[in-house]
Amino acid sequence: MTARSTYRGRWSAWAFMRAAILVAPIMTGPVHAADTIKVELDRAAITRLPPHVATVVIGNPLIADVTVQPGGFLVITGKGFGTTNMIALDRTGAVLSEHNIEVLGPNASNIVVVYRGLNRESYSCAPECERRITLGDSPEFFEQTMAQASNRASRAQAGAPAQH
Repeated sequence: MTARSTYRGRWSAWAFMRAAILVAPIMTGPVHAADTIKVELDRAAITRLPPHVATVVIGNPLIADVTVQPGGFLVITGKGFGTTNMIALDRTGAVLSEHNIEVLGPNASNIVVVYRGLNRESYSCAPECERRITLGDSPEFFEQTMAQASNRASRAQAGAPAQH
């Protein structure tokens, strides 16, 4: 191997590394580390979107849901326990940001859980205890509570004046 071929090998390796360093930011775009946004079940959190977002993707909409608001705000609502991800894309499909979303259980300071054998019932006690619709409750208790809430909402809607 001659000195000239060694020089060419070093130069081409150096040129390749320099090109990789220059091209890497273009290929990856301004992606930020996947920060975790924590939100309680049945609660909402507000965050700001990066500029020029065209699409927001949620990995599992059964865990969290998002609503884009004017002014670049994003409302994240906890729908089910667990972790999912959210990706913000621009019009070309480039990733602008990515976050993990972790949905936690509700603040337990005013929640009472009653076990009747294998059946579980949840109550919100602030200050009096009332049935609460909570994931993990026994199916019969959950369905009865949900039916009551739906019936109440339907009746309230029927009694509300028509909006124009």
